[in-house]
Amino acid sequence: MRNDRENLIVKLTLEFALEIIGFSEVLEEHKKFVIARQLLKAGTSIGANVREAQNA
Repeated sequence: MRNDRENLIVKLTLEFALEIIGFSEVLEEHKKFVIARQLLKAGTSIGANVREAQNA
């Protein structure tokens, strides 16, 4: 069973990823496609990294 601290980091990384997705959409609206794509990849990968670290 996971403790509260682990659940908090998962929750925070999910919220962060959702914010990154929203901001990437704003960048795309302003025709900043390259930086939007890079930010989307980097900003959403943190969740996968956290889950991998927790499962180690």
